[in-house]
Amino acid sequence: MVDLSSAAAAPVTARDWARGSPDAPLVVVYSDFTCFECAVANERLGPLPIRRVFRHFALASRHPRSLALACAAEAAGRQDAFWAMHDSLYADQGHIDDPHLWARVESLGLDLARFEADRRDPLVLARVTEDVQAAMRAGVASTPTLFVDGRLHPGPPDAAMLAALA
Repeated sequence: MVDLSSAAAAPVTARDWARGSPDAPLVVVYSDFTCFECAVANERLGPLPIRRVFRHFALASRHPRSLALACAAEAAGRQDAFWAMHDSLYADQGHIDDPHLWARVESLGLDLARFEADRRDPLVLARVTEDVQAAMRAGVASTPTLFVDGRLHPGPPDAAMLAALA
């Protein structure tokens, strides 16, 4: 058994994707857009009065579209639509190939040419890679992994965690 007592997420900074009141309980989520349990976690956390920080744990070795979707979300973020793309990807994980991404971009009102250039920008991949490396340093081994009150919780939030955060 791995000792996770010293596991800790990197401090939240302005570079992080965060939503919710800064005064609300903080939940840092390491996630992958191809992960069904991550979609479940997203749905369960959605209505809670929390400050949620999203960080990528996209590993191409686990799913070939993982990095592409992480870069797509980052590219949408450059057009102020990270959370809209995030929600769209989790709402329909069955349609994640490029034609479906382009349809999402259009439905979100984003500039497709800019989106395509941004998602292929090496700096976008570098940001995703930084999240993955930070996740590994923090003890993350699977998705989703949540940090609540600084404590690592692998898997979707259970009833007890949801009640504590409500």
